[in-house]
Amino acid sequence: MDSDQRKHVVVAMSGGVDSSVAAALLVEQGYRVTGIMMRLWSEPGVFATPRDNRCCTRDQMLDAAFVARRLGIPFEVLDAREVFRQNVVDRFVEGYSRGVTPNPCLSCNRHIRFTFLLNAALERGADYLATGHYARITRSAGNGFELRQGADPAKDQSYVLSVMTQHQLAHTLFPVGEYTKPEVRALAERFNLPVASKSESQDLCFVADGDYRRFLTTVAVEFAPGPITLTSGRVIGEHTGLPAYTIGQRKGLGLSWPEPLYVLRKDTAANTLIVGTRAELGTDTLTVDEVSWIAGSSPQPVFRANVKVRYKAKPATCQVEVLTQNRIHIALDEPLPDVTPGQGAVLYDGDRVLGCGVIAQG
Repeated sequence: MDSDQRKHVVVAMSGGVDSSVAAALLVEQGYRVTGIMMRLWSEPGVFATPRDNRCCTRDQMLDAAFVARRLGIPFEVLDAREVFRQNVVDRFVEGYSRGVTPNPCLSCNRHIRFTFLLNAALERGADYLATGHYARITRSAGNGFELRQGADPAKDQSYVLSVMTQHQLAHTLFPVGEYTKPEVRALAERFNLPVASKSESQDLCFVADGDYRRFLTTVAVEFAPGPITLTSGRVIGEHTGLPAYTIGQRKGLGLSWPEPLYVLRKDTAANTLIVGTRAELGTDTLTVDEVSWIAGSSPQPVFRANVKVRYKAKPATCQVEVLTQNRIHIALDEPLPDVTPGQGAVLYDGDRVLGCGVIAQG
């Protein structure tokens, strides 16, 4: 096949082993490949030495450029700092200001990787955007696209990809989704890539030192002290500011009590942190807003599914009732201890992602 007739794929490169192997596999398979690395926003002026976003440090850019040269593919850096700040950082700050715990990776995949970057790839004449995510895309019986968990259960990233639409899935490839992490490292060795033993990337990439509490204070999120109470209303201590706490937290409460206490919920109107025993922790019902469906609509008005309420959580069996196109009610078969407003609730049918939404307050 003539090179001009080959499918063109833009690979989102990070300088890590997964995206590097994704690019190498596509070159081996005969695609016409271009590497793009996004330059993302990072907080300025916090430390004496300027710090990059931890997903795109200077060293990572050099690694990505070196891999591209090794593979013989074009490489460019795309400035995404402002769109990242608006759609990821500002949403993160706004969520904590409202007393919820947002997931910035979901916002990044929705607004940056599979909107901003995918559009940039399509504008460059690419047929697909490829990433190093551990997930799979299959065709449905109705000729649409399905998002499925990666072959490696320990590395599956379908949770953070659950925001994707049919259009995005139609123009996306996950070349490493059929492999385990050890197999990907072995492939990197086979392709003679210098990143074969490189460590994993970090969450909260835009926070220079990883301390989100310090970061929030620098962007003027109010940390106003207030009472810590039991569910009875009895005051037993003082918190340092609601944004510093998460649902299910046990350590760092500064309380002396006969038995361990956990954060049950946050009353932002009263600036009160409510704590209780392990037996009081958890819920068997939750409401989910901002719901999107992989297929474009819900399977049924009421249906059985599995739900993950955090990236690393085990799937829990539940019944889902569709309230509106964008709002659902979930009844869990067994209570979960760490249901946190602001986090994603992702629905599965076996290994197939049905959709996702944001856990509502109260």
